[in-house]
Amino acid sequence: MTEQTTPEKNESETGTVEQVLVVPTLLFHEIGYFQGFQENIEPYMKTLLDPMHTSYRPRDLMEQDPSYKQLIPYCVFVHDGRVFNYRRGTAQGESRLHSKRSIGVGGHICTLDKNGENHAYLEGMQREIDEEVSITGGYQDKCVGMINDDDSEVGKVHLGIVHLFELDQAKVFPKEASMLEAGFSSPEELLSERDQFESWSQICLEALFSR
Repeated sequence: MTEQTTPEKNESETGTVEQVLVVPTLLFHEIGYFQGFQENIEPYMKTLLDPMHTSYRPRDLMEQDPSYKQLIPYCVFVHDGRVFNYRRGTAQGESRLHSKRSIGVGGHICTLDKNGENHAYLEGMQREIDEEVSITGGYQDKCVGMINDDDSEVGKVHLGIVHLFELDQAKVFPKEASMLEAGFSSPEELLSERDQFESWSQICLEALFSR
């Protein structure tokens, strides 16, 4: 769950607090609680992204309030069977993930994403991708699952929506200095080093690439 950069700077300059998209944790439980990876995303996406159920709340409060889940697009880039991965530097905002390796790119949906042409969720996902990486060439993307990890402090207040990007070229270049050691690796190599990864990446590696 990578922190956004430009909006966060703007908010610190204006003294305002970032407002992020959340849903009640109870609603998630009502749809069908799971721990780990869920492939059957249709009932969740239909309900959790319904404006009737979502709200924008102060991020600093939501990071400590497990009665809400922050919705996070988690984008995984693949080319010719190899998976983009990197190590999180200490400059990234979520201190609980510092130095962990990751296969996911994405972050919070905020009020800045409500005024675009698309759904705020899709606007936010594209904004996060554009802020964090540069992609050369075309791609096809598909929403392939969801992640819930209540075994970690970060996971208790977040719900991941996993998007798999099949790239035409293995050219993904970090824009953030805090994305270290970036490159493509085989799933077998990453699975053998899974203990180095944040929990969401471990869950994705097992669910998507261990079959």
